[in-house]
Amino acid sequence: MNNGPLDVVGIGNAIVDVLSHADDEFLMREGLVKGSMALIDTSRAETLYQSVGPAIEVSGGSAANTIAGLAGFGGKAGFVGRVRDDQLGAVFTHDLRALGVAFDVAPAEDGPPTGRCLILVTPDAQRTLNTYLGAGADLGPDDVDASMVARAQITYLEGYLWDPPAAKEAFRKASEVAHTAGRKIAFSLSDSFCVDRWREEFVHLAEHEIDVLFANEDEIMSLYQVGTFDEALQHVRGHCEIAALTRSEKGSVVISGDEVHVIDAELANAVVDTTGAGDLYAAGFLFGLSRGLDLYTCGKLGSIAASEVISHMGARPETSLAELARETLGDTA
Repeated sequence: MNNGPLDVVGIGNAIVDVLSHADDEFLMREGLVKGSMALIDTSRAETLYQSVGPAIEVSGGSAANTIAGLAGFGGKAGFVGRVRDDQLGAVFTHDLRALGVAFDVAPAEDGPPTGRCLILVTPDAQRTLNTYLGAGADLGPDDVDASMVARAQITYLEGYLWDPPAAKEAFRKASEVAHTAGRKIAFSLSDSFCVDRWREEFVHLAEHEIDVLFANEDEIMSLYQVGTFDEALQHVRGHCEIAALTRSEKGSVVISGDEVHVIDAELANAVVDTTGAGDLYAAGFLFGLSRGLDLYTCGKLGSIAASEVISHMGARPETSLAELARETLGDTA
């Protein structure tokens, strides 16, 4: 176990992604809302899996994707999540540790299997997620290593954690430990449907507990129930120390007090699958922030990582993000 300092520790659902192509007709036939994330049970997961075409399986999970991306930049990272001692759990654990990520939560010996997310990618590169949390739903405060959180400059949490009650308590423990140690808490709203479920509590978090907030355009507008992005900007400006807001092909806007930075999107070679774009944007941003870079450069690193991940299937980078950053930013990165 590495007991040295960490740039970022992520806490989230440990999930293996099952990616498959589908058309709009399939989504309609299965009653799926395009572009959304739905929580499903074991039976629904098995039924959908049998219905889709050929698929590839790769370790995923929102916060875990971010941590994998951060490691790809050369950052020192840790992850807290729960898997079962099964085949998918072994795959997930191997994938993270192979990147140099500290992942020390012991796998569960009984209970539900390792979580998986069936991701259906339509021809327009939009992804519709159907998530079975499995063992990840049992993540609780006892799984949070307080010393790891205290050693990390930033602890990153995903909004999806707010669904299982025990995971919410894990979140609160991590937040308390981090702030007591003088560290920062970063949080992703995760999904506009997730915001709909927990809006009041998320607004409270943004005002009182979160230092760095990540959201896309739809999520931040949903959070404050406003009709325009500019209105949402004005609401969030006074709530968090930093808000990093992504707008797909329009790039991103980073706001901190009176600072406002508009960052162009990086052009991708091709848009194949948008799964993980927000996760990898957060990876680049947090890497830059943990290294003391200015907010514009942090956003630029986020754009570089997001551009890489949408150019292929899957939510984990396939090219060295550290090299891409050097090519784009030179010695700054």
